[in-house]
Amino acid sequence: MNTKTTQTEELLDALEQKFQAINQKTDTHLEGLLWSKPITYWDYIQTDALLNLQTQRTLLPDEMVFIMYHQVNELLFKMILWEIKQLCHTDKPKTDFFTEKLRRISRYFDMLTTSFDIMGDGMEVEQYMKFRNTLTPASGFQSAQYRLIEFSSTDLINLIDYRFRATIDRNTPYSYAFEHLYWQAAGKDHTTGEKSYLILEFERKYREEFLRYMEEYNTINIWQKFKQLPETDQKDENLVQAMRHYDRTVNITWVMGHLNAAKKYIESGQGSGEATGGSDWKKYMHPKYQRRIFFPELWSEEELKNWGE
Repeated sequence: MNTKTTQTEELLDALEQKFQAINQKTDTHLEGLLWSKPITYWDYIQTDALLNLQTQRTLLPDEMVFIMYHQVNELLFKMILWEIKQLCHTDKPKTDFFTEKLRRISRYFDMLTTSFDIMGDGMEVEQYMKFRNTLTPASGFQSAQYRLIEFSSTDLINLIDYRFRATIDRNTPYSYAFEHLYWQAAGKDHTTGEKSYLILEFERKYREEFLRYMEEYNTINIWQKFKQLPETDQKDENLVQAMRHYDRTVNITWVMGHLNAAKKYIESGQGSGEATGGSDWKKYMHPKYQRRIFFPELWSEEELKNWGE
């Protein structure tokens, strides 16, 4: 018997076992292969569909840069959530696995951080200040995937507005905690407390999903998975470094890159100087005000004091 025949028989036996396990007929699936067409790059990647997802609201060419840049961001957010899900839903992950997942996640955020030049230097200020008026009241604030990344990275208390942390603990209803998340302040009129259209629409679409996610990741977020490791593993230099890098990249480096790119346009002297969604964008975005910190226990008192400076 030649080697090729042996390999073919082994493959057929393996297929037989695979399909028997799910109560399927192997012959049916093999016949299906006869009529299936060979895969192509454009079919696998869905290139045509992907390249037709950009719909401009104006005739200004640089709007296309703005749209595609944010779509790339959302794809990277999806990749980040994909890795976080694997890490957080793995029972007792090994330290090497934990570290590798964090490094992957951080690389995606590193890519996001270094990409701000594309938007910051890739659009004419005059064009941006024209087409941005057609985006009101939409805002990058309304990225649901970014909120999911936050919920799955840290304990909920670290996402609560500092003014209300003393009123919230692990027994607090999620609906109450939701109303006191740090970003709620950016969507409310600071004099009346009324929610803006920006946040009302955001909540109408995503509130229930957010509440489910808050509950799901309450005990399995990245920080909780870290605390479930043996004490010796929690002191692993590579893992701690990966945790700190992720925290700083998401909550300082990426945020400051976003803020500086926004400043170039919003403070250009053209327009009102306000965000499209009407939020107090400087205080909402700057890390020294919001002090978003996923893993505060991994930073020294001095580092925490100077966070975002």
